[in-house]
Amino acid sequence: MSTLLHRVRSIDAFRAVTMFLMIFVNDIDGMPNTPEWIKHAPENADALGLADTIFPAFLFIVGLSIPFAFKNRLHQGYYKIPWRIATRAAALIFIGVYFTNAETYDEAGSLLPRPVWESLGTISIFLIFLDYDNEKPAWRKHLLRGLGVVLLIIMSWAYKSTDPAHPWLHFSWWGILGLIGWAYLICALIYYYSDGQLWIQAAAWLFFMFFNIDFHFGWFDFLAPLQNYVWIAGNGAMQAFTMAGVFVAVLYMRLAERNELKLLWIGMLLMSVILFNLGFIVRYIAGGISKIRDTPAWVLICTAISLVVYAGFIFIVDFKKKYHWFKVIEPAGIATFTCYIVPGIFYPIYEMADIEYPQLLSQGTGGIIKCIIFAFAMIWFTGLLDKVNIRLKI
Repeated sequence: MSTLLHRVRSIDAFRAVTMFLMIFVNDIDGMPNTPEWIKHAPENADALGLADTIFPAFLFIVGLSIPFAFKNRLHQGYYKIPWRIATRAAALIFIGVYFTNAETYDEAGSLLPRPVWESLGTISIFLIFLDYDNEKPAWRKHLLRGLGVVLLIIMSWAYKSTDPAHPWLHFSWWGILGLIGWAYLICALIYYYSDGQLWIQAAAWLFFMFFNIDFHFGWFDFLAPLQNYVWIAGNGAMQAFTMAGVFVAVLYMRLAERNELKLLWIGMLLMSVILFNLGFIVRYIAGGISKIRDTPAWVLICTAISLVVYAGFIFIVDFKKKYHWFKVIEPAGIATFTCYIVPGIFYPIYEMADIEYPQLLSQGTGGIIKCIIFAFAMIWFTGLLDKVNIRLKI
């Protein structure tokens, strides 16, 4: 059983597929003549596209990973875990905020073209956050990390903004990684200080779902004063997804110890039915389904989708032992942070080289095929980097 809890392959497979789809939907965004159901729904639409379900699934997986990661780190010292949580969250938040500045980069007023600035910034992140655990001699690690810091400082100095109110590096929003960082920080600390008690994870999950509902509709007035003190958590949506994962992971650990894992599979399906129904009820009352507006219907329905999908992975991978089905995209589930950053190296190079795909691969079915191939290529490249011990670690 210790081996089971050390590495849960259903989580790895779920994470790999989610990362593959994240690369795919990011690449297909804006491509003409492709099905709208693949893309993000417009801001004011009451709709749900495939792309709208990927980020919630990723946050759910972040939550799934927390209890197992903590269990594996206990040998490093129980009281070191909060420091690990804080530094990891800070790294994600910093990277997220830093790269949102590319959205307002002023090429005309800056020393470097935007693709060059982005490429060098990404390289600096690689140098700073590379896994140097096996690097010998030690001075080489400090030299490479120091070069990364210097390069990041230079890129920060070279930055100019198109926003007259914020001419230098500034905060506009947290970015995807920043949102993950805040959700991880809050939910990981809840799990740590509650000592993993199941009822507290359930209570926290319910709290964030109610907080999100109150944020939009004001149904729970007793939560309103708390918004002044937990504003950094946003409207509760990101934390609700993550705490759902934490709750399921704790259930998994407890039922696995009793050899009753089938009960988890059944329980997740029942929870998903409840959440689907609640989501559609809330949808018709007010707000609709919207990822951009973080509506409660989006939170409830996407959580239900994640529960159903992960139940499927438990059945396929943990019950039927079919993890080999996902080996082709395994690097996306093992070296996920590296896989997320790798496209950030390719896109600026592609832009600087002014490469144009044939018309056949720039729209429609040909464009979809191109995006699928690109996602596989990024994962393959991540695996290649991993084989030569080039992987990011936060």
